[in-house]
Amino acid sequence: MKYTIFLLFLLTLSSLFAQKKGEVKKVKGEKAQQKEVAPPAPAIPQTANYQFSLDLTKVKDDKLMVEMITPKMTENKAIYCMPKIVPGTYSIYDFGRFLSDFQAFDAQGKELPVTVLDENRWEISNAQNLYKISYWVEDSYDTNKENFIFEPAGTNIEDKTNFVLNTHGFFGYIDGMKRNDYEVNITKPEGFFGATSMQTASSSATMDKFVMEDYMQLADAPVMYALPDTTVMQVGGAEILISVYSPSKKLSSKFVAEQITPILMAQKDYLGGKLPVNKYAFIIYLFKGFSASGLIGALEHSYSSVYSLSETDPNLAQFIKDVAAHEFFHIVTPLSIHSREIHDFDYINPQMSKHLWMYEGCIEYFAGHVQVKYGLMTEENYLNVILGKINESKSYKDKLPFTVMSKGCLHEHKGQYQNVYAKGALIGMCLDIRLRQLSSGSYGIQSLILDLAKKYGKDKPFDDEELFDRIIEVTKFPELRKFFADYIEGENPLPLKEIFKAVGLKYDITEKVPSISLGMQLSFNESTGLFSIEEIDDANAKSGIQKGDFLLAINKNKITQENYRDVFDQVKKNGKEGEKYVIIIERLENGKRKEKKIKASLITINEYNYIPLVIDANATPEQVKLRNSWLKVSQ
Repeated sequence: MKYTIFLLFLLTLSSLFAQKKGEVKKVKGEKAQQKEVAPPAPAIPQTANYQFSLDLTKVKDDKLMVEMITPKMTENKAIYCMPKIVPGTYSIYDFGRFLSDFQAFDAQGKELPVTVLDENRWEISNAQNLYKISYWVEDSYDTNKENFIFEPAGTNIEDKTNFVLNTHGFFGYIDGMKRNDYEVNITKPEGFFGATSMQTASSSATMDKFVMEDYMQLADAPVMYALPDTTVMQVGGAEILISVYSPSKKLSSKFVAEQITPILMAQKDYLGGKLPVNKYAFIIYLFKGFSASGLIGALEHSYSSVYSLSETDPNLAQFIKDVAAHEFFHIVTPLSIHSREIHDFDYINPQMSKHLWMYEGCIEYFAGHVQVKYGLMTEENYLNVILGKINESKSYKDKLPFTVMSKGCLHEHKGQYQNVYAKGALIGMCLDIRLRQLSSGSYGIQSLILDLAKKYGKDKPFDDEELFDRIIEVTKFPELRKFFADYIEGENPLPLKEIFKAVGLKYDITEKVPSISLGMQLSFNESTGLFSIEEIDDANAKSGIQKGDFLLAINKNKITQENYRDVFDQVKKNGKEGEKYVIIIERLENGKRKEKKIKASLITINEYNYIPLVIDANATPEQVKLRNSWLKVSQ
C-alpha cells in the first residue's frame, strides 16, 4: 500500500456522470483522471462474451484501468453493474464506489452517453452501438473512503509489488447478462505469478488469459499477483495451491503447507476420502503493522480462500490452521449445497438465505470436530472449545430465531451475525448428536452433509423453505421436525444439558450470582471494526446513549477487538451498582460522524455459575458408546 501518493500527471476533469432526470451531468468533486486519446477501435464483430483487459504494469495514482469489449447489445439502453455485496461477506460494501472515469464507446471510438444511476450502476444510452467500456479502479486496502471493506473481500494495488484482485472489485456485468461467458486478459509484471483456483486458458511470461462460464464463477475466483512463493500438494485427488505474500519474508508457503497438511488430510477423511474439487487455492496476504479495517481474517470461495493477516501476530501459525480448517470446509457448502438465493446471487438487491446455521454454523462446528475426531486435539481441549462457544453465544439474543436472524443479517439483525460462529456451531453439534441418538451412533452430521451434497451438487440449488423437509427425507428421521421447529426456527434455547447427558458429559447451572454490568448490550461490527450498542438498560435510557452508537472508549481507555474484555472486566471489577462511568461514542448525524462523551451507569444483573463441561465418570455404557461415535473415528 502507498502511504504517500505522488501526482505523476496533470489531472483533467472527470467524465464520471451523475444521475439527473432528463440529462447527463458530470459529478462534482470526483478526482479527475488523465484521459488517453486512443485511435478508433476497429469495427470488428462482437461476440456473446465479455472480453476484459487489465494491465498490472500501468498503475497510475494507485489505480488500474479496466477495459472491456462488450457483448452485442440489442436494447437501446444497457446498465453496467458492480456488486453491492458478494457471497460470504454479509455486509454491504458497494464496490462501484471505487470506480471513476467510467466511459462507453462505439466501434469507431465515439463516446456514448452515460448516466450514473447509483454507486454501483451506470446506464449507457444508444447501447445498440456499444462496443467498449473503460473505467479506473481504486484499491480498497488503503482508501480514504468510509465503510472499510474487510481486506479478504477487498482489492490491493501495490505497484511492482503485490496485487490482490478480488475479481468482484474490478469486473462487473451488464444487467440481464450475468450468464454470458467471460474472457479476462491480465498483463502482469515480469516474474510475477497469479495465484488462483482458476485454470488459465493460456499463459506467458507477460500475460494470463482466464475464461469463465458466467459472472458467478468469475466473482468467486480471486487472484493474487506477486513474485512467487508457492507450494503445491495433492490431497484427496485435488491439487492444493498455497501462495504467500509476506513483505518481510517472515512466513513462507512451505511453512504454511507444513502447518495445515495434517488438517487437510483429516478433512479429506472427514469428507469420505475424496475432495469434491479438482483444485483449491489458499491465497495469503500478510501486512506490516495494522490493516485499514483493523481486522484480520479470511473469506471463503468455492475453490479458494483469501487471507489478510499481520506478520507480527505471535499466534500466526495457529490462527492460519484454525481459520484454514473452517474456510476449506466451504468446498462442501455452499459449493455443493446451497439455496437459490446463492445459486443466482443478486449482487445489487441481495436476498439472504435463512440457513446460515448450515453455511457458517455447521462449517465452524466441522472445523473443531474434525480436529478432535482425527486426533489433532484432545477431548479435554475440544470440550473447552465448546464451552467457549457457549459463553460467546450468551453475548447475543438467544430468543432470536436463527432463521430470522439469517434473513435479516444485512440490516435489522446485522449486530447478531457473529453468533453464527458461536450458537451456529452449537446448532451443528446438537444436530450431530441428535442424529447419532436416532441412528444408534451410525449416522451423524458428516453423513448428512455428504448425502445432501450428492442430492444437490453445485448446479442444483434447494428451495429455502424446503430444506428441513429434504433433510427429513434424506435421513428418514421425522423426529427432526421438532428439533428444527424448536431450536432453529423457534425461540427455544438449545437443549444443551439434555444433549450433553446423552453422550455422558456433565454440564449444569449451579447458582445465580450477582454481577456488575455496563448496562448495555454490545456487538462487534465487522465492517467498521467497532462495537455497536444494540440494547440499552433502563438505567441508561435517559443518558443520551442511542441504539446504533459505536463505543469508542470507556474511562479514557480506547476499545479494540483485542482489549475489550480487559477494559470491560476492569470497569466491572472496580465498580458498584449505580456508579457512573464515562464513555465516548460515535454517532452519524446529518451525514457526518460525531463523537460524544456520555456518562453511563453500572447496574447489577444475575449471572450463572457453570461447572466445567467434563466427562461424567458415571456415564452408562450406552452414553459412552454414543460419545465415542461422536468424538472418535469408527473402527
